[in-house]
Amino acid sequence: MAPTFISPASFPTCYPFPKVQEHGQTTLPRQTPMVSSAIQHPSLSSSLFLPASLHGLGFSSRLISMNWLPITHTEDRTALRRKMVVRSNLERKSRAEERLYLGMDFGTSGARYALIDKRGAIRAEGKKEYPIYMINECMDWVQSWKETVFLLLDDIPPHLRPLIKSISLDGTSATTLIMDGDSEEILGRPFLYNESCADALPEVRSIAPKNHTVCSGSSTLCKLVSWWNAHDSKKQSIFLLHQADWLLWLLHGKLGISDYNNALKVGYDPEVESYPTWLLSQPYSQALPSVKAPGTPIGPLKDDILQKYGFSRDCVVCTGTTDSIAAFLAARATKTGKAVTSLGSTLAIKLLSTKRIEDARYGVYSHRLDDKWLVGGASNTGGAVLRQIFTDEQLVRLSEQIDPMLASPLDYYPLQVTGERFPVSDPNMTPRMHPRPDSDVEYLHGIFESIARIEVTTSYNRSIFHRRCRLSCY
Repeated sequence: MAPTFISPASFPTCYPFPKVQEHGQTTLPRQTPMVSSAIQHPSLSSSLFLPASLHGLGFSSRLISMNWLPITHTEDRTALRRKMVVRSNLERKSRAEERLYLGMDFGTSGARYALIDKRGAIRAEGKKEYPIYMINECMDWVQSWKETVFLLLDDIPPHLRPLIKSISLDGTSATTLIMDGDSEEILGRPFLYNESCADALPEVRSIAPKNHTVCSGSSTLCKLVSWWNAHDSKKQSIFLLHQADWLLWLLHGKLGISDYNNALKVGYDPEVESYPTWLLSQPYSQALPSVKAPGTPIGPLKDDILQKYGFSRDCVVCTGTTDSIAAFLAARATKTGKAVTSLGSTLAIKLLSTKRIEDARYGVYSHRLDDKWLVGGASNTGGAVLRQIFTDEQLVRLSEQIDPMLASPLDYYPLQVTGERFPVSDPNMTPRMHPRPDSDVEYLHGIFESIARIEVTTSYNRSIFHRRCRLSCY
């Protein structure tokens, strides 16, 4: 949902490390030249070949010139060779002990990966746009996401794959899939993150506490209830999976496992680490996944993936998180009261608090982050609206013609489709994108400022969060 996401690669001991860059290329740190390479010098007059006894110790039979070194005695040359052998062996041992961590981010329009070491330095990175697959004239997201995760794995440099110790990923919050546990097939199409199931809202409101997080048409629970009420068969063997759960299942093969960040909008209570009794008493509760903390090891990679991609057998797959939490962590806002607004396909806000705050009327909810809470919400406005109207080239060209010192007289509420989640939860809110002026520059200017006004509204709410956060300290 946002353009900056982190990689959940530091699992299992903590949350993800920082994200990949937008147009990053695979890079490796500059290494000290290996002694097995030829050392060249303009004043070469003689050469030395390594003896066969040193082969297999990191040396090759390449020509190595030593004449440029200030060495005059044979014993000095012998001592130098020994030092070179020791250094080579130490470097080989260091490489063998090196461990890397793979994180993948699945956003609304594409996915990316970052491979980091234990210090958080990026060793490789890449991105893929979702390939287009159509079924019944609709986007086949299941096939597209599945292909993308394996395209990312295939993009990792082969020589780094055996060094990967753990893998995890984040996905869009409240994107929901229903799977048949017997056939392992996805039943129907997935419910996307911003999709509202208003038909299930009255039933959900009748069982959940007032203004609970699930009392929103876009909540995962509303999507589950909507599916349950629309189907008569195969109910006893279904599993509810979030996008991140399903993608990780493709790697480890164990059904019914989620994390408490993704499970929040289905009704899981991360404070007491269990589902509430009002939810467990429902007939569809048997579809709910078991929940673990983000970054918890689930199990090893499936054998076919190990063999195809060359990962180590001690590489483990860990539970994931949501994309907006990944975006917050990428900003490294570690102090209570700090907030991050992420503008990507949609607009999201998160504020770090010691107090849990939830109010479904305004689309406000709190994710657990260790011993603190991320308070915030997500609006359906954002870059996806712009992509619906303009090409990337048009956005660049038209933006250059906008005078930022002049205010636009246009007042829009830019949405892709009907329905808003935050700063007000209204499944019936319609996009307001008219009147459209003759000038595309003026039109884009008006949309930009209208998105900014929504961000200002979230900033106002953020100040309320901040005051409550401060009060919670007393």
